[in-house]
Amino acid sequence: MLIGYSRVSTPGQDHALQIDALKKAGCERVFIETGSGSKSDRPELAKVLDFARDGQDVVVVYSLSRLARSLRQLISTVDDLQRRGIGLRSLSENIDATNASGRLALNLFACLNQFEVELVRERTRAGLRAAAARGRKGGRPRALDDGTLKVARALLADPSLSVGEVAAQLEVAPSTLYRCFPGGRAVINSARV
Repeated sequence: MLIGYSRVSTPGQDHALQIDALKKAGCERVFIETGSGSKSDRPELAKVLDFARDGQDVVVVYSLSRLARSLRQLISTVDDLQRRGIGLRSLSENIDATNASGRLALNLFACLNQFEVELVRERTRAGLRAAAARGRKGGRPRALDDGTLKVARALLADPSLSVGEVAAQLEVAPSTLYRCFPGGRAVINSARV
């Protein structure tokens, strides 16, 4: 039996392309998972491995990157499948690991995939270092600029206003004020004395 496994990394991504390809390839059952491939805890993949019958079934994936995100993880999964006599096919790379040439191709593509992932990481780190050298800082912009922080401090010093009311006036969440002013009103009022 051909058993399909479809995985996307985030809920905003769509499984349609993978599912269509897996069904076209003849998969009788398709397991669908949403979660990062770098996580070791992937419940749907575990279900695929439990469902697959030793010596009889073939697990089909759209791409090797859907099965694992690292070379170590891919090799571990492939070794487990081979030990149990379960085949593996990847549609994008056109690999059928039920024979020796397919296993060789699988290992070559896995190495290339890992190389690509590491190149992306290196480029990302280099870009972040270059941006930091130019004085740019990554991450979300601050919710409150210096002027708004002064206004917030003045409003919070007034005991007749609740934190929720101050947050509503500044159009931010109360948690933003608590994050900007650790210790809350006690710290603000002690600084004024």
